[in-house]
Amino acid sequence: LYPEKETEVSVNLTLDGKLTCTYPKYKGGWKVTALPDGRLTDASGQTYNYLYWEGETYSQYDLTEGFCVKGEDTAKFLENSLQKLGLNRKEANEFIVYWLPIMEDNPYNIISFQTENYTDAAKLNINPSPDTLIRVFMTWQSADKYVNLPEQQLSAPERNGFTVVEWGGTEINK
Repeated sequence: LYPEKETEVSVNLTLDGKLTCTYPKYKGGWKVTALPDGRLTDASGQTYNYLYWEGETYSQYDLTEGFCVKGEDTAKFLENSLQKLGLNRKEANEFIVYWLPIMEDNPYNIISFQTENYTDAAKLNINPSPDTLIRVFMTWQSADKYVNLPEQQLSAPERNGFTVVEWGGTEINK
């Protein structure tokens, strides 16, 4: 959450599935004071770098369009792709540190960034409403050999005003 000035923000998530882990604890929503640098403070004075949630959804993801990337090339691919998708360097670093350890030793990774399938399954209600909302959700699966896929086009809105960024992903088991 990156408001232009210190702002009280509430975030509610409606998930087509169930939450399995949240931090800070999700109690029907999150209410925090957000600073322009992204730091968050809850009512008890505890600070956070971001709101975290993990869950299981009933959503079906589509891997018919995307990228097939050698495991050893995954870090470079993610650096380039996440920049195109609108993540800043700090956000991209957190994303890569989270996913790279389970991807880089695979012979190949089939990667597709989901938009509607994801945003339909995990709806956000943010008050005040952000001026810019960037949601990056990667689906991927390992592959033993190269798979030729139609390449996905990646783009992001320009960051203006109160900006909210969310990133995540899931491994699709074969």
